[in-house]
Parts: sequence; structure tokens; C-alpha cells
Amino acid sequence: MTRLLAISSTGGHWVQLNRLMPAFEGCEVHWACTSPDHEARLRVAAKRLGQGVASYTAITDANRWTRMKLVKQMLETVALLIRVRPDVIVTTGASVGFFAIRAGKLMGARTCWIDSIANGDELSLSGAKAGPHADLFLTQWPHVAKPGGPDYRGAVL
Repeated sequence: MTRLLAISSTGGHWVQLNRLMPAFEGCEVHWACTSPDHEARLRVAAKRLGQGVASYTAITDANRWTRMKLVKQMLETVALLIRVRPDVIVTTGASVGFFAIRAGKLMGARTCWIDSIANGDELSLSGAKAGPHADLFLTQWPHVAKPGGPDYRGAVL
């Protein structure tokens, strides 16, 4: 069975990642988010779809203005990757997804970055930095797609 890590920041990133849940059918799915508050709702949604949740991990929330928290977030993400050893990593961003893509790729995981629907005019900063390192690099806006990535294959709305 494919071991998949679905990881993102909270808010819209998390909502979009959850909307991909049906695509993860048949996988052992480990979830991670920058909020400790989503586990119960996640388990209810998975049960409704007849899926399980192998684990849920809350990771420190951080951004480019909280540099020390970013270091902590990176270390927690790497520790999660070492513990879970995912075959595939899917993320909708932001910084936690960047760290998962970069470290996961080094560990041999196949990786997928789906840029946030919130970035309608241009690629997100995290997407611009992480996307080129992902095996599959997607945008949810057709006019943001370009040769070499990101590609447009639809939206998660």
C-alpha cells in the first residue's frame, strides 16, 4: 500500500488539501497541518468517505517573518518524514509544504505541489521556491500555468 503524506498550512491550504481526500483512496494517509485543531473533523470526513487516517501531526505554524519558528517547523517536518517514510507527499503549501517537498525529495519520495487557489494572479512565494523541486507542480489557475511548470489540470474548488 502506498504511504502518502498530505501536509499543509492551516486555513485555505488545509481546506483545499482536504478536498483532495477522495484521490487518496487506497493509500495509507498520514496528515499534517500547522494547527492542532483539525484532527477530529479530519477523522469524521475520512470516515464519511470510508477512508482511514493513519496519523495526524500538528507542526509549528511559521512564515518568513518568524524565522526561529521556521527553523522549528523545518526540524519538525524532517522528523515527521523520518518517522512516516512516505512514498508520496502531496501539499498545497505554504512553508511547511516547502520543507516537506525539499526534504522528502532527498529521502526518495515522489512529490506533488498544488499551488493555493488564493494566488490567482501569480504563483505563491512557496510555490515558486518548492514547485521546481516537485515531481508534479500544479497551479489551480490556467493563466498562471507556463512551460516548465506549474501545469494547470483543474482546480480543487
